[in-house]
Amino acid sequence: MITPTVDRTEELAAFLRTRRERLDPRDFGLPSRRQARRTPGLRREEVAELAGVSTDYIVRLEQARGLRPSAEVVEALARALRLAPDERAYLYGLARQHPRTAEKLVTTAAPPLARLVADLAPLPVLLLNHRYDILAWTPAMARLLVDFDTVAPSRRNAMWLCQMHPRVRELYVDRERVVREGIAHLRAAWAAHPDDRALTDLIAEFIAGDADFARLWAERDVKGHGRGSKTLRHPGVGELALRFEVLTPLQDPDQLLVIYRAADEASQAALDRLCAPAATPPA
Repeated sequence: MITPTVDRTEELAAFLRTRRERLDPRDFGLPSRRQARRTPGLRREEVAELAGVSTDYIVRLEQARGLRPSAEVVEALARALRLAPDERAYLYGLARQHPRTAEKLVTTAAPPLARLVADLAPLPVLLLNHRYDILAWTPAMARLLVDFDTVAPSRRNAMWLCQMHPRVRELYVDRERVVREGIAHLRAAWAAHPDDRALTDLIAEFIAGDADFARLWAERDVKGHGRGSKTLRHPGVGELALRFEVLTPLQDPDQLLVIYRAADEASQAALDRLCAPAATPPA
């Protein structure tokens, strides 16, 4: 039965029961017929032992008695029940908790996404991770911004280029707005990845090296911008008005696919000239 609104306590109880009952005791080294198991799956006391909580606590959770487990308990339950990533996220949502980011930080493009970026040519496209490291790009994007192959891998970061690269800094007509939007993303990423020392160091470098960045960072904006527009003044083809979309893959939520398109016919013509075979990427 589907009710008009979700009772999180009841749904949490039902979800824990169904996930416990689907487990095979043999996968945990437990005899499947010990003491004539009357129900499928693990017993409550077995889940309690695996999760490091009391059996009474599991009973009260499964009977929807209004408990709200802590993030630590939710994580212990997710491990004990061997939940898949999507199931783990669902359990955290039901418990009104936020998971800690314990996954390995993304530093390379997922192969399917790298192929997708290549397939999106001739559009200008970037694939970024949460700290805006550039993981993959199309030739059109290299011609539009900078030849990324000439940039040291440690500096191949969209915000670093916007802040520190002498030519890229001058591309954006409304550079403060671009920086402001990037800072809002970085602040949210910084909160979600508190153990990412590289991100913390990058932000510290920006604060120390750019007074405008330090001022905008102090405003503490965290609004994401998944869609918008930018105007670039390119030294080779003049001014371009561009629209962009930022897409987050479900399978790789820490990677961002940024797709640019011309906003008008004149800008499309400029992009076509820029990406013509005879053109060469800016150094």
